[in-house]
Amino acid sequence: MPEDELSRSSHSNPGKSLANGIKTNPASSSPKSNLSVPMGPPVYVDLAYIPNHCSGKNTDPEFFKRVRASYYVVSGNDAANGEPSRAVLDALLEGKSQWGENVQVTLIPTHDTEVTREWYQQTHEKQQELNIMVLASSSTVVMQDESFPACKIEF
Repeated sequence: MPEDELSRSSHSNPGKSLANGIKTNPASSSPKSNLSVPMGPPVYVDLAYIPNHCSGKNTDPEFFKRVRASYYVVSGNDAANGEPSRAVLDALLEGKSQWGENVQVTLIPTHDTEVTREWYQQTHEKQQELNIMVLASSSTVVMQDESFPACKIEF
């Protein structure tokens, strides 16, 4: 586009600009804008760590539709910050229901929290329907001055 056309274009559309050939409106640009991410095939992994201590800030049903794991690790243990998030655990059920295949999934909580216990009890029937198992461990590892629960996973 010639320079004079470019300048006219930007003057006739104040507040809009071109970024990589796409018209954008800086006033509506925000970190949580509605940018659509192109769909691609799901990613299959053996083990996935649910991001951000299972906080609802970064994980939604789309995560579980796209990242299909045999094992998901839930590490949240901060109720004051909503970790683990009940919404994320529910998103696992919603995302897994979209897979179209009945693959066994194991959820591994690293802490025994009220949120995970309530979710487990209230959604147990749905978990069974979707072939989701929640791994509880009574094993404890003791190292120097600390002890913590542990789970053994074999692939």
